[in-house]
Amino acid sequence: MAVDRGFATAGYAERSSRLPGAVVWTNLPSAAGWPVLPDGCMDLLWTEGRLLVAGPDTRAHRPGGPPVRWAGVRFHPGTAPAYLGVPAQELRDRRVELADLWPAAEVRRLTGRVDAAADPATALEEIALERAARSSDPDPLLGALVASLGSGRPVAATADALGLSARQLHRRSLAAFGYGPKTLARVLRLQRALALARSGVPFAETAARSGFADQAHLARDVRDLAGMPLGDLLARG
Repeated sequence: MAVDRGFATAGYAERSSRLPGAVVWTNLPSAAGWPVLPDGCMDLLWTEGRLLVAGPDTRAHRPGGPPVRWAGVRFHPGTAPAYLGVPAQELRDRRVELADLWPAAEVRRLTGRVDAAADPATALEEIALERAARSSDPDPLLGALVASLGSGRPVAATADALGLSARQLHRRSLAAFGYGPKTLARVLRLQRALALARSGVPFAETAARSGFADQAHLARDVRDLAGMPLGDLLARG
């Protein structure tokens, strides 16, 4: 989830944002090309001369092309559509130019502003804050949904606790996260497992504590969602 982990490795670093729940991150050329794993989030991105939006991923995304500088604001799961003005399912597994979503003249002005900034990440954060101030607040139910599924609570029990039918929950999840609640639960379970494994918890215990049936189930899900075995993923940082 989009929380401040105080994380920095190779050319990548992140910090908590002044926008509640979001993080601001930078990635230098030396760290480009590493897979971006599904996490339920969407990002506002900058690279020299371009502003883009990263939609919600269902599989690991591997940036192509030569290494370049990046900065981003990663929104807390479910909040980006309210700020960006587009349902999440329209951006699933996509990277799109911001000018495809917002007026082109406005995007040119904002791109120039970030390009000229001494700290592009902070300039990008300011744009996100300004946009949020002009937007409706995200549905508070979404935070409860993420917290429930993120803790490992079953989808059916989550729907009951929120007073939603299965169809209502699915419709809200598509608009907010880009996919249904079962996929969101799977993505959040992967993130729980990675946090445990990175802290040194043995894989079998990681599987049990994260809600997997067994270690083999964990291995299959990691390979499916991340595109590589868990040990290889941890070795990459």
